[in-house]
Amino acid sequence: MADTARARRLAKRIAQIVASGLEYEVKDPRLAMVTITDARVTPDLRDATVYYTVFGDDADHASTAAALASATGVLRSRVGQQTGVRFTPTLTFVADTVPDDARRLDELLAQAREADAEVARLASTAEHAGDADPYRADTEDDDDDTDGADDEARSDADVRRGPQSG
Repeated sequence: MADTARARRLAKRIAQIVASGLEYEVKDPRLAMVTITDARVTPDLRDATVYYTVFGDDADHASTAAALASATGVLRSRVGQQTGVRFTPTLTFVADTVPDDARRLDELLAQAREADAEVARLASTAEHAGDADPYRADTEDDDDDTDGADDEARSDADVRRGPQSG
């Protein structure tokens, strides 16, 4: 088994080789708008997954996938020649969904900002449902009642304890 650092280095090198191979060696017009975004290699260095993006619509995506499938042998030969590993990894091309996911997240964040702005606008004109100050302020009448109750409670406690020596 190879270590993960070697697999990462090999994956980076494979991405570079495939990108340059698509640019200079493979002369397919369907591959004109392809960008290699990442590559991953299994720990045993036998299989490589190459991620790509395509600028265009769904028809461009489908034609690019077909063109990459037909160019896999040429690109694998080039990877084998330029990496010098004992076993040339098989290449699998996968469309990268990160740009679409990022675009979707941007849309969701924009919706959240709009909702927050709407809540802030509604809160600026909102009024309290009850009193402006929901907490009771102590008044003199309330103080007199509680002082009397405390005095009675103290005298009852003194009676229960009995005479104190001092």
